[in-house]
Amino acid sequence: MKKCLSSLFLIISTVLLNLSVYAQEKYTVSGYVKTAEAGEAQIGASIYVKESTNGTHTNVYGFYSITLPRGVYTLVASYIGTETITKTIDLTQNTKLDFELTSISGHLKEVVVKTDRAKDNVKNIEMSVNKLDIKAIRRMPALLGEVDVIKSIQLLPGVATVGEGASGFNVRGGGIDQNLVLLDEAPVYNSSHLFGFFSVFNPDAVKGVKLVKGGISSQYGGKLSSLLDVRMKEGNEKKFVTTGGIGLIFSRLAIEGPLIKDKASFIVAGRRSYIDVISKPFLKGDLKQSQFYFYDLTAKVNYKLNENNRLFLSGYFGRDVFNSGNIFGFDWGNSTATLRWNHIFNHKLFFNLTSFYSDYDYRILTGKPGVDGFKWKSSIVNYSVKPEFVFYLNPKNTIKFGAQGIYYEFTPGKATVYTVGNSNDIKLPPKFALESGIYAENEQKIGSSLSLQYGIRYSSYQYLGKGTAHHYTQSTPGKRKIFTGLQTYKERDKIQGYGNLEPRLSVKYDLNENSSIKASYNRMAQYIHLISNTTASIPLDVWTPSTNNIKPQLADQVALGYFRNFSKNEKIIETSVEVYYKKLQNQVDYIDGANLILNEYLEADLLNAKGRAYGAEFHIKKNYGKLTGWVSYTIARSERQVVELNKGLWYPNRFDKLHTMNITAAYQVNNRLELSSNFVFNSGTPATFPTNRIEVQGWIIPHNSQERRNNYRIPSYHRLDVSATLHRKQKPGRRLEGNWIFSLYNVYGRKNPFSVFFQPNKDHPQNTEAINYSIIGSVVPGITYNFKF
Repeated sequence: MKKCLSSLFLIISTVLLNLSVYAQEKYTVSGYVKTAEAGEAQIGASIYVKESTNGTHTNVYGFYSITLPRGVYTLVASYIGTETITKTIDLTQNTKLDFELTSISGHLKEVVVKTDRAKDNVKNIEMSVNKLDIKAIRRMPALLGEVDVIKSIQLLPGVATVGEGASGFNVRGGGIDQNLVLLDEAPVYNSSHLFGFFSVFNPDAVKGVKLVKGGISSQYGGKLSSLLDVRMKEGNEKKFVTTGGIGLIFSRLAIEGPLIKDKASFIVAGRRSYIDVISKPFLKGDLKQSQFYFYDLTAKVNYKLNENNRLFLSGYFGRDVFNSGNIFGFDWGNSTATLRWNHIFNHKLFFNLTSFYSDYDYRILTGKPGVDGFKWKSSIVNYSVKPEFVFYLNPKNTIKFGAQGIYYEFTPGKATVYTVGNSNDIKLPPKFALESGIYAENEQKIGSSLSLQYGIRYSSYQYLGKGTAHHYTQSTPGKRKIFTGLQTYKERDKIQGYGNLEPRLSVKYDLNENSSIKASYNRMAQYIHLISNTTASIPLDVWTPSTNNIKPQLADQVALGYFRNFSKNEKIIETSVEVYYKKLQNQVDYIDGANLILNEYLEADLLNAKGRAYGAEFHIKKNYGKLTGWVSYTIARSERQVVELNKGLWYPNRFDKLHTMNITAAYQVNNRLELSSNFVFNSGTPATFPTNRIEVQGWIIPHNSQERRNNYRIPSYHRLDVSATLHRKQKPGRRLEGNWIFSLYNVYGRKNPFSVFFQPNKDHPQNTEAINYSIIGSVVPGITYNFKF
């Protein structure tokens, strides 16, 4: 901790020293870049100075800052899909200069996945990063014609899922709990609706999506594998706009507009599925009371106090409900609220203060409460405050520093069992934890070819009372630990503490104008864990903090990449190759037969595992012309080692996929018609199958005689999707815009296996047969009508 504080103070002191020097001889031009139509902040817009090699990009709030010697300069602001704006200034003092970029009219051929300058993949220091504009996401074929953020990022290199019907996504061999998923900076613990078929992010409210798989900035911590940063629209500051869509499974509606023109705006977007309404006429008896739907509401308000201060308030509320009459039911949902304050101290120093609340809870219900049944609830709630500073020292140095504190409340399980006239409560005590961190980093340009981004983060964690700490001793390796006693702690007492230094480094070297080499290293620490031993994580898995028996997870990742652009007639084809190696410590694994639900002695069933993941990612992308899209191929391994299991040998974990290939293409036939397609192929996921069987008094017991984990793989997965988008004819003066999306999901109807189970053969019961279980085993047509006015 002392070393980190010393490093932080050294960086800040250097900043202040350099500030006094530069202030004597240079001036700063700064401001915001927004859209002309809606006043929305342009994330990643390019600001280029013609008279020098200097340039920069706007941050996530649309702010930029460039320091230059006194003189006359021409500044060029650009963003893909907008008209370029050029302004000339005589820089004799610190100057504020805003830009409003106007969208190019017509249906754009070039708006696919590129949201920055044409050569940013080469010139930007970021690596292992993919950005998706919402316009790009809307062009991809999707299940039932519904645009989806999570399904879209699963088409990117290094990203996978264990199958249809699985929640979340896996990045470079990591678990879904190892992804930091942020919606306007608030964490979302379950990003899926309808068991992973749709995400919680309403496309009508999303402005941009950024996925970071390596070289993660020191301002982010708490997860090992990736950062998914989803930013919501601020709302149109110029006029009222209504957008929405009507589909086969759900409909959506969004309204945005000014509260005070050019000063305050809002957006409200909602969705609701209606499977339960459609199916009700076909149900009988108690099933008529069945509920089978999901809904969500996304809202945001922003208010410009003055030129230097702005407030943002946003929130998300969503839920999935599945209830088959009085037989069985369960539901889960996320709630988030984020309050942010942007403040500009001066032309060089930008400040953002974020506070958020996040709640994820899930419940099970069987039978009739109060009569004969069972209900169970679990949740994770957290509160956070995060001050952040960005200091634009000069064109060659941009310094970020700040801190964050997160307070956690866990409800591992609270259940009530009902019998006629009686009830019995079964509950595990709540758990509490505090995670905090401080960080500092600098992005530095050295000469014309070399750029560095180096930083450090120190994270501190405390497992807190009120509660009890269980103590165990190991008996037989690989078996349940023996309980030896417990110790009681008062409220806010520290039960266990951990601290980790997390260095980060990224390097970029330009070989020439069209190619560069990049490398990165980062260490990440994760203090909360998802307890799940299923092949695909489900919404009812349990979250738990690090304790005296569960150590925080650690990951060290190194990556090396070569980036090259090929251009002809201003049409850019981007290519990249990245290799990576990730070493993981303190991974959670389980003894055979572990009990994970309502188990007071759960920690006795957990094992400490090592992990490693390594691979290569190949990516080629075409951004301009009638035909656009990309091809990505990943060859990778993800493995674990537990001393007590698998004879101590490394074995593939449940996310391991050797081959993954994605092909995405879109073709603009004319201004009204666009065709698009996806093709997905990946290797099957590992599974543990019995190698023989034991018969005892006529009972057949499967047995793994080799005691090997994940000794087989289910068959490979592949799928083709196609869609056609037909836009309404545009007429002068007509406000209503609309388009029809016709789609086919799983065109050739492949029955991709999600899992494999075993059963006696009907004709020869003495023989056991393996059965492939598919979630979607046929072609799924879809149609959606989208509108805007």
